[in-house]
Amino acid sequence: MIGTIILLVIIGAVVISTGYVVRQQHVAIVERLGKFSSIKGAGFHVKIPFLDITHDVDLMTEDQHMTFDAKTSDNVTIELDVSIQYHVDSTNMNAGAESGVWKSFYTLTDPVAQMKDYLADALRSQIPNRSLDEVFSEKDAIAQAIDEVVASKMLGYGYVLVTTLITSIRLPKEVQESMNHIIASKNNLESARNDAEASRAKTVIAAQAKAEAMAAEGRGIADQRVAIAKGIKESIDTIKGAEMTSEEANRLFEFTQWVGMMEEYAAKGSSTVVLPSDFQRTSSIFDQMLTANSAPKPEGGDTPRA
Repeated sequence: MIGTIILLVIIGAVVISTGYVVRQQHVAIVERLGKFSSIKGAGFHVKIPFLDITHDVDLMTEDQHMTFDAKTSDNVTIELDVSIQYHVDSTNMNAGAESGVWKSFYTLTDPVAQMKDYLADALRSQIPNRSLDEVFSEKDAIAQAIDEVVASKMLGYGYVLVTTLITSIRLPKEVQESMNHIIASKNNLESARNDAEASRAKTVIAAQAKAEAMAAEGRGIADQRVAIAKGIKESIDTIKGAEMTSEEANRLFEFTQWVGMMEEYAAKGSSTVVLPSDFQRTSSIFDQMLTANSAPKPEGGDTPRA
């Protein structure tokens, strides 16, 4: 009875150790007596008990975040946060020792550390060739350059580098403050320039409006003077037609103009006006005006000045 139980236990152990299951997105490396034998994909498989040993290899893409420091061409030390995504190369598993799975398992003990060394070397060959502004503006180009270098090297170890991203660039505190000050100064300068342009535009528009208004006013005054001149001519012609001499007509017109002027002056408000008591005296303003008008003009010259 005891012997039967022991036999059943041995048979169960053999069966259990014979069959094994490989999960999806994983492969199994089979070693027989400590030597590489084969690579098995997802599903149920059978091995020789006590002779074959299996090792699970994950094929899923992994993500690693690393931090590096480097110095730019203008002597600014910066820190870069780099994110890499990679997975084991499973494209040619039947190639045995030439497959990516075999290389990833047997050639590197710490693939992440190896990738970090390659990335650090590639970054420090790219950053010193660029200024701080160029590092920021060419961040994607730098990531692509280091991705190409590191990807080709890691493929030789059985790893596919999917992508490399520079996720953050950190500056020393004093450099950050200096850059913020420069940006603020540029913004203030741009704001002042915009204000000056707005003020200049307002001045130009106001000057143009004033010039147009003055031009319109000048045309109005000119038209008014033309109308007055026409009215004066018509008035003189009418007076001449009333059997008056030219001298009498001119004197009557001048007196009428003087009376009209005084009426307009009075209509503007209460004021004091001093008038001569006798317009027939030579000292009177009106008589002086008539005398000056009737005085003979010298021939061939300008009117003599008083």
